[in-house]
Amino acid sequence: MRKLITTALALFTLLCLSTVALAAAPIRIGGLFAVTGPASFLGEPERNTAQMVVNEINKAGGVKGRKIELITYDTGGDATKAVQLANKLIKNDKVVAIIGPSTTGDSMAIIPVVERARIPLISCAAGSKITEPVKKWVFKTAQNDGLAAARIYEQLRKERKTKVAILTVSDGFGSSGREQLKAQARVYGIQILSDDTYGPKDTDMTAQLTKIRGSQAQAVICWGTNPGPAVVARNAKQLGLRIPLYMSHGVSSKKFIQLAGDAAEGVRLPSGKVLVADLLPKSDRQKGSLLAFIKDYQNHYRAEGDHFGGHAWDAVMLLKGTIERGGDTPVGIRNALEATRNFAGIGGVFNYSTRDHAGLTKDAFTLVEVRKKDWVLVK
Repeated sequence: MRKLITTALALFTLLCLSTVALAAAPIRIGGLFAVTGPASFLGEPERNTAQMVVNEINKAGGVKGRKIELITYDTGGDATKAVQLANKLIKNDKVVAIIGPSTTGDSMAIIPVVERARIPLISCAAGSKITEPVKKWVFKTAQNDGLAAARIYEQLRKERKTKVAILTVSDGFGSSGREQLKAQARVYGIQILSDDTYGPKDTDMTAQLTKIRGSQAQAVICWGTNPGPAVVARNAKQLGLRIPLYMSHGVSSKKFIQLAGDAAEGVRLPSGKVLVADLLPKSDRQKGSLLAFIKDYQNHYRAEGDHFGGHAWDAVMLLKGTIERGGDTPVGIRNALEATRNFAGIGGVFNYSTRDHAGLTKDAFTLVEVRKKDWVLVK
């Protein structure tokens, strides 16, 4: 009898310990970022920010008493590699959601993977086609290029400039931006006089800019990510091009100013508010989150938190909220994401719905200009 009781107690203790261990198992989240390669200026701050926020959540007790385990891989900006790593996260690492990738091309490549596996994806890339049309399991935090194009055209209309030249990079981000610029031109009464492209690895755009200089364009809109736009700015300065130069939000960080040097002076672009957080009024709903993010990133990495790191901050915090509300299953996370309203993050105030998995309006953008190697608000 005593032996039976002892055995029963041992089994009970083992069961209790197993239950505790199971309850304490971490929630596994995947991250795909272009930490190396030409898009590393996107992926490195995204990876750093995601890890920083996860560490802070865990330090505060986790989510519902459980820690988050962030498993990240470097895509190198390679779409084929991104697909392989997405499959690894889902099949081997058993993640319940994925943050990233950093680029539009990588994001589009893995969409069939996450849709088939029914794993929520929160992309950090900007291309409108990532969430248009809506895909059931795909969301994003980066502001759409369609909103960015609208913000530029609004400013040009305000200044009564109706003739433009566009110069876009021939990759996923550039082609998406080009489509938006062309589609919205008529809405804003804009005439595109010159429509040229450049390759992601091109190091001289003098030929395209010389053609633009010979046109009657009143402004140039360059759409790409570094280093190409910095080359465009330098070439434009060398040619003495005197019309306004607008960039996309793809260069919304100090890295562009560093690469372009003096040629960055006067360049304008639509950006998330993080670049000018200290200039925002106290009434701005995002200001608290923006200043906290900037301070945290500086403390952790001795560098400025930027627009791109903000996409990852939003993604992690959105997941935290959805797990608190909807549980830690892929279905629960997806459903809670789609029901998210009025989330004041770094990229804007998010309102997802069954018809909108991007969640932002053009109010997420502010127009900034480079002055004396820093950003200022365009009023």
